Amino acid sequence: MLGTVVNVIAIICGSLLGLLFRKGIPDNYKEIVMSGIGLAVLLIGVKSALSSDQLLVVIFSVIIGAAIGEFLRIETKLESLGSYIEHRLAGRSGDTASFTRGFVTASLVFCVGSMAIVGSLESGLTGNHQTLYAKSILDGVTSLIFASTLGIGVLFSGAAVFLYQGAITMTAVVMKNFLVAETISQMTSVGGLLILAIGLNLLGLTNIRVGNLLPGIFLPLLYFTVRSLFT
Repeated sequence: MLGTVVNVIAIICGSLLGLLFRKGIPDNYKEIVMSGIGLAVLLIGVKSALSSDQLLVVIFSVIIGAAIGEFLRIETKLESLGSYIEHRLAGRSGDTASFTRGFVTASLVFCVGSMAIVGSLESGLTGNHQTLYAKSILDGVTSLIFASTLGIGVLFSGAAVFLYQGAITMTAVVMKNFLVAETISQMTSVGGLLILAIGLNLLGLTNIRVGNLLPGIFLPLLYFTVRSLFT
């Protein structure tokens, strides 16, 4: 869990710095920086999406995962959680929509990436935290920029990162026999498509409910488990 703890601390520190300099950054700079982040997120998404050659597994994982996520209304629940935190902890500033957008966007960016999955798996299986340390640096810088443009909601995304990566790390030992390189690459590829969707949303080109696509990341693991039982 050490890697995840360091990651959360980096997000908190970056967010605090971003909030500190928020009012001193002109709106035109914030806008162009957000465009730059959107393009960078697209690049990361494309690169991660090409991690696996098993396209059918990836495609069906995204489609079935989308149906499951839509049924569970994950995106709506994330937004509700953001609104709840805003009212309980951030005060009633009247800017709930901005808080929620910052919380949801940052949580998704920090959680669905390949580094979050692979790093958490390495942390749980081998005790190697190097990938999560590297992710911490990237997330720290990203949270600084996000917080300066999207507000305090980004700060609370650290809680989502802790729960998400912590759960993967703790589960990794139990699922050790099923977490082969093939499965991890498929999970990474699905996660890359979700990151791509986030980038499109940041650029204002789409309004994809990325939260509802999250179950797709774990379906390659389910597929491998079922396949192993019959082979």
